[in-house]
Amino acid sequence: MERHDRKHSLGRLAVLVVAMGAILATSRLQAQESATVIDGVAAVVGKNIIKFSDIENAMLQVRMREGYESAQASKCELLESALISKLLVHKGQVDSVEVTDEEVETQVDYYLRNYIRQYGSKEALKTAMGFSYDEMHDLFFDMMKDRMLSQRVEHQLTQNIKVTPAEVAAYFAKMPKDSIPTIAEEYELEEIEIAPSIAQEEKERVKADLAELRERILKGERFAMLATLYSEDPGSAKKGGELGFFTRGDMVPEFEAAAFALKPGEVSPIIESSYGYHVLQLIERRGNTINVRHILKIPKVSSDDMLHTRVLLDSVANQIRLGNISFEEAAKKYSMAPNKAQGGAVTNPYTGNNRFNKEMAAERYPGISFSGMHEGDISAALNMKNDESKDVYRIVRLKRKIEAHAANLTDDYDKIANAALQEMQHQKVMDWASKMIKTTYIHLSDAYKDCTFELNWTKTNK
Repeated sequence: MERHDRKHSLGRLAVLVVAMGAILATSRLQAQESATVIDGVAAVVGKNIIKFSDIENAMLQVRMREGYESAQASKCELLESALISKLLVHKGQVDSVEVTDEEVETQVDYYLRNYIRQYGSKEALKTAMGFSYDEMHDLFFDMMKDRMLSQRVEHQLTQNIKVTPAEVAAYFAKMPKDSIPTIAEEYELEEIEIAPSIAQEEKERVKADLAELRERILKGERFAMLATLYSEDPGSAKKGGELGFFTRGDMVPEFEAAAFALKPGEVSPIIESSYGYHVLQLIERRGNTINVRHILKIPKVSSDDMLHTRVLLDSVANQIRLGNISFEEAAKKYSMAPNKAQGGAVTNPYTGNNRFNKEMAAERYPGISFSGMHEGDISAALNMKNDESKDVYRIVRLKRKIEAHAANLTDDYDKIANAALQEMQHQKVMDWASKMIKTTYIHLSDAYKDCTFELNWTKTNK
């Protein structure tokens, strides 16, 4: 399962993991490019330091993202961004804003396990990144604690900011014509999803296998060894079934209820979740977090059941094309996805709205080219993986295609409103920071004495 039970948005996870991975990669690249670089302190905010290597890493990230020739950010701009982050951290420390080690450990463990799953082992991870697991843990821990603290302080500053339609219109009206962004082609989509049924005999076979493993554990065999040999969760099986620390709300309800009911060392009965059948053992409890290991067995779908499902869904698509039933009615009648109540309308998990650009659409629906479809077209039934990594068949209807265009308030209100809100939030933080630096110890290295900053960081330079 390897944290597949988590309900968190994968989009948010991906952003954080990529950002942390970029820091590790650029740290390694920096060392490769110049083994003679001597690190030092670029700035101090309160008791928090910013190292020269922090700025170099940030610069390399920009260049990797935008290209060495087209990168726009300067080291002075990157330093000011780091100064604001550290000022938020300093405020959190002064006000005793709480970020517990358990919260940080839970997040760090989550990201590191995703890295190990990506690379296959701790050894492969070290080869790829140039850092041992323990070194990465320590680096991630410090980064994550500062990140969580600064985010909480920033949230306190900006949580009550709202943007009105009039403010959105005013924001857009002030935007220079040559700065109005081009919005790439987007799609509004509807889907019908059917999961092949699993024969009851197959479910009973899997439960019997798992019951035998549980009995062997109760008779003294090591849970971790049997998990390594027999668990069908490829990520955690390599670690003896261990999932790492998590808290309530991180796992699907059935798994979580069984896990939190256990005592250290206790083995659970067989439980069923949307991922299959499990046996759990509690390893350790730390406050509101627990660490468990598990064995997962997954009932298999037969090829006959897969074929039956595809034929059924293709038949549904044909009935919709013939006009015998609308797509929305068919979704409510046949679909097994949570969005059936909305007639199959698909929400973009990264943006929260109902639009997908080409890349996002291709990620969710591999094998379908929406750019070649017309509005109202319905795809053939295709085998895909759902959010729980299970085999399903889907048909997808292109409800609306929005051609590439210059942003406007009619088609892109949500995007413009979000940009306006972010601008207001940014200005709130900058206004706060301008006042905060007057009463905070700040020291900048002479290496940055010629920088032109948006805020007067040198006023208290000591």
